[in-house]
Parts: sequence; C-alpha cells; structure tokens
Amino acid sequence: MRKERKATPDRSKSLGRREFLRTLGAGATVAAAAGPLTVEARADTETNDEKRKARYQPNSADVQTFYRVNRYPG
Repeated sequence: MRKERKATPDRSKSLGRREFLRTLGAGATVAAAAGPLTVEARADTETNDEKRKARYQPNSADVQTFYRVNRYPG
C-alpha cells in the first residue's frame, strides 16, 4: 500500500512573518523620510472685525431646515 503525500504549500509565494516585518519597517522608514515634505502653515487672513462678527443666524433657511429634519422644537 502506498501512502499519499499531502501537498506542501508553496512557501515561495507566501509572505512570511519575517518578510512582513521587514516590509513594515521599510515602509515606516519611507514614511518618516517623507514627513519634512509638508507645507508650512499660513497665517489667518481674516481681519479682527471679521473674526468678531456673529455667524450663527437662527432664522436662516439652512438652520430652520436642520431643526425641521432633526425634529428639534423651534
């Protein structure tokens, strides 16, 4: 009687734990190197009067629609 051998998985195509960790480390290194490529923050362009103006308008159409859709009394 012959015993049938089970097929062994092809390990050359699968990504092992060590290869995964190496790839992860390489990706982190590349991401850290790309960090200084960010754009600098810009100063605010609003004047002091624009910053202090009232922005909430309870009688505007979009606020009334919000209250109606969400069933708030008002």
